[in-house]
Amino acid sequence: MAAGKGTRMKSTLPKVLHRLGGRALLGHVIDCAARLSARQVVVITGHGAIEVEAACAGADWATGSSDLQSRIKFARQEPQLGTGHAVQQAVPLLADDGVTLILNGDVPLIQAQTLRKLLDVCAGDKLALLTLTIADASGYGRVLRAEDGAVLGIVEHKDATPAQREIREFYTGVMAVPNKLLKTWLARLTNQNSQKEYYLTDVVAMAVADGRQVVASHPDNEPEVSGVNDPLQLAALERVYQSRQAIALMTQGVRLADPARLDVRGSLTCGQDVEIDVNCVFEGAVTLGDGVRIGANCCIANAVIAAGAVIHPFTHIDGEKPGVQVGEGALVGPFARLRPGAQLGADVHIGNFVEVKNSTLARGAKANHLAYLGDTTVGERVNYGAGSITANYDGANKHRTVIEADVHIGSNCVLVAPVTIGAGGTVGGGSTITKDTPAGALSVARGKQVSLTNWTRPSKKTAS
Repeated sequence: MAAGKGTRMKSTLPKVLHRLGGRALLGHVIDCAARLSARQVVVITGHGAIEVEAACAGADWATGSSDLQSRIKFARQEPQLGTGHAVQQAVPLLADDGVTLILNGDVPLIQAQTLRKLLDVCAGDKLALLTLTIADASGYGRVLRAEDGAVLGIVEHKDATPAQREIREFYTGVMAVPNKLLKTWLARLTNQNSQKEYYLTDVVAMAVADGRQVVASHPDNEPEVSGVNDPLQLAALERVYQSRQAIALMTQGVRLADPARLDVRGSLTCGQDVEIDVNCVFEGAVTLGDGVRIGANCCIANAVIAAGAVIHPFTHIDGEKPGVQVGEGALVGPFARLRPGAQLGADVHIGNFVEVKNSTLARGAKANHLAYLGDTTVGERVNYGAGSITANYDGANKHRTVIEADVHIGSNCVLVAPVTIGAGGTVGGGSTITKDTPAGALSVARGKQVSLTNWTRPSKKTAS
């Protein structure tokens, strides 16, 4: 269910599209359903339906399921008249056989193993509820039980008596129910309650009245079934999510300087003996090879960093597509920036305030200070001087620069693409190179130095 407005978020963005761990809340829930090999996923939309449906169509699902997109269907709930009314809109999309698992698009931390347990107790013929007992269940629907423990129904908080509000077991909003039974019960819903809404929870009493068994299963912890209604709750669940990522990484052997100061907003795959300092953010798909060290305050997105590489503090790597590759033993940073298409070979050095975009640097190449390499092919052992840039854009098109092996580029040079610097050549500091240079040559292109003797610097006029 993803139709709610989310007024308390105080945002024009539909609530289920707010992000946790770098992904929409709804994306986490759909991925969880996909891990259960669901026959189809029906997303019930309402507020912001066009945005929500478009986001689903363009999503990059974490499961990697190639056919998940084709299994997503949409049902519109307009207007929103309660949870039962929401599920009624999905009825035309539900086959008579099978079981429907009802989830909430704003409960992102639900786990697949919890849902498998719920489906197991459902067993294809029972109404199964996911419930949890906590100290204070205020605001939640309470589970009503007989003296023998049998479930009798669910009463919403606003409709509950004072005695019922003392009940600590609440319904989490997740249920598994055979499709045939669900369709029958949905057709009998009414809105005779204080909210004048069609409550999905009323099907529990219907099941009991029909002699159908109602069973319950329980999650491992409260955050797993906690919903997001405002920015405070979103931030709280973000920290729970990040703590889980940190624990999983450390369990695998990753050394985190401080587990509380790590953000993984995508997937992070690590080899052995990886070290990550504080305040690092990983987005998209990032792979760190054996022995990689990540310095403090780095932002790394969509990158593969090979064994033994060191990313010094305050480095920004943004691979997006086609990604960034950092070779074995490479040294990057501090304060370096690698943009999409940067491909660094083994033992490459990229130093402070160096930017690399859509460029390939072969083994042992170095650009240690204050430089820009865009749309460039750099050969082995090249030394690229401080303050030098490749001028790759003519105002309309990008052009490529080729710097062959063993070239030395002096400081403060401009290489105007398209241009090739021949192998073993040297470009003198301060040169602007606009033509190809021969191999092994010294190339200098700058104005002749002129000194004027006895020159007097202008002085300020004094007031009369």
